[in-house]
Amino acid sequence: MLDHQLAPLDDGITIDQLTVAPYPIYRRLRAEAPVLRVKSVGRTFLTKASDCKWVKDTPEIFSSDDPNTPMKRAFLAHTLMRKDGKEHLAERMAMAPALMPKTIQEVWAPLYRQFADEYLDRLPAGEVVDLHRDLSAPIAARILAHILGIPEATDEQMIFWSQALIDGAGNFGWLPGPFEVSDRANAEMDLMLGKAIARVRAVPDRSALSVMVNAENPIAESQIIANIKIAIGGGINEPRDALSTIVYGFLTEPGQLEEVRRTAKWGAAFEEGIRWVAPIQASSRLVLEDVEIRGFHIPKGDTVMTIQASANHDEELFDHPERFDVFRAKNPHQAFGSGPHHCGGAHIARRTVGAVMLEALFERFPNMTLPDPEAVLWRGFGFRGPINLPVRLG
Repeated sequence: MLDHQLAPLDDGITIDQLTVAPYPIYRRLRAEAPVLRVKSVGRTFLTKASDCKWVKDTPEIFSSDDPNTPMKRAFLAHTLMRKDGKEHLAERMAMAPALMPKTIQEVWAPLYRQFADEYLDRLPAGEVVDLHRDLSAPIAARILAHILGIPEATDEQMIFWSQALIDGAGNFGWLPGPFEVSDRANAEMDLMLGKAIARVRAVPDRSALSVMVNAENPIAESQIIANIKIAIGGGINEPRDALSTIVYGFLTEPGQLEEVRRTAKWGAAFEEGIRWVAPIQASSRLVLEDVEIRGFHIPKGDTVMTIQASANHDEELFDHPERFDVFRAKNPHQAFGSGPHHCGGAHIARRTVGAVMLEALFERFPNMTLPDPEAVLWRGFGFRGPINLPVRLG
């Protein structure tokens, strides 16, 4: 029997604090208030790994269709990220053939190796460069443009669109500025996608856009476009931020880099990087029926927020969670989510960053250094990663 004791309400934690330095806050909440209503965000935070996983794995109680999220406003669409059940599955499966391991192996992996060489060739050995800006972002943009079926989009366009959508979807303060930018991005994407749809209809290929457009029973064109936008929003920042995060981790833990180069455990390095700083830090779920979590009443209609950034640092699962440690015995992270909404691009990210880019980068620049770790800035509440990475290439 629920005793209807609500979770405590916090009116001190600000979105700015969560954007700049969330991990000390989450560490305190895991210990003192793992279920907490946070006034500034308008959500009930869940910071323990077991609670986050249970919510993600129980869509019959916790729906992705949260009407209070800024995502619909940012994308100007009701996307598959905010759908459940058969409707979600139909849209997810529509682009799945382009993201399957076989397609990655046959089509995207060789292309990614080609791009990796081309983009590494551009970097000036011996100089200090912003690796986040000059490599992590553009290489992620280029491979994604091809996977999605819009290779005509420039790196700059893809990066702008992705950041505009991310900033809009994470605009929990509902400020007008981010939506003005995302509106401009949507208009540009709509124009390009209209032309691209006509092209792949005439000349099909194995891209996500072509697979969806030329399906035997295609989903609505409006949802095809929404699917592509979701992939642009998440498909750049995840591999981009993962690559930059792991490079930072290695350059501040050179002994681990040496051992990974010896053992070729680049895949383990990828998994640890996205555990350490999850590119997607938090997700919202609408509560469909009264429920109890850790003795607190969560009423129907409330919105809970699973903080996978905190789940990935849960002391019950991870020793020294604040440290980048490739050689953990176990790494049950939730960076790709769980349940029906497990990240559809996980195979792509693992293959491109974990199996290709990291090794290629350190082969090309084996003596790369991080002149000033304090110069690297980390930002983001809903989505997080370094926003710069000044390294000396050597």
